[in-house]
Amino acid sequence: MKRTFLSAVMVAAASVLMLASCNDEKKTEVSTTTGTDTSKVATAPAAPAEAGVMVGGANMVPSKNIVENAAGSADHTTLVAAVKAAGLAETLSGKGPFTVFAPTNEAFAKLPAGAVDGLLKPESKAKLTGVLTYHVVAGAVKAADLKDGQKIKTLQGEELTVGVKDGKVTINGANVTIADVVSSNGVTHVIDAVLMPKK
Repeated sequence: MKRTFLSAVMVAAASVLMLASCNDEKKTEVSTTTGTDTSKVATAPAAPAEAGVMVGGANMVPSKNIVENAAGSADHTTLVAAVKAAGLAETLSGKGPFTVFAPTNEAFAKLPAGAVDGLLKPESKAKLTGVLTYHVVAGAVKAADLKDGQKIKTLQGEELTVGVKDGKVTINGANVTIADVVSSNGVTHVIDAVLMPKK
């Protein structure tokens, strides 16, 4: 009788120990799983890319200013260098708003041989500034705002003549190849020729 009772007590004690052991393992598993889940929740999905306009292999976005956007374009390295040489980068990075008619590298290459190098020389800074500000208009002017025959005054002081035919826009005869590139401080229109002021 004593042996039977003692055996029953030992079996019961062993069962309790096994159950306690199992519970500890389950607790460990649960806390490990919870830890993993928490790290999954903490990882936020990547933010979608900001919508913009592709120019020269770069996505030009409204959160960047005109100069920041232009600096990313492989088609506008000459223009960006000219803007820096003229000391206009700070101005065109300012509040604005501005409308810029931005000639491509190909447009600058159409100028007579040596013209660009000559304009980039320190002694030509005033002339370069005049040429560049002839490409800039105060205010944010989109293509839909432009009318055929319209005259728009530039920061340089002279006027540009707008042409609109069959939905295509020209500025002093230069074609607008990419319109309405919106930046935080204005609008850029890509053009295929460099506009030269009379003065």
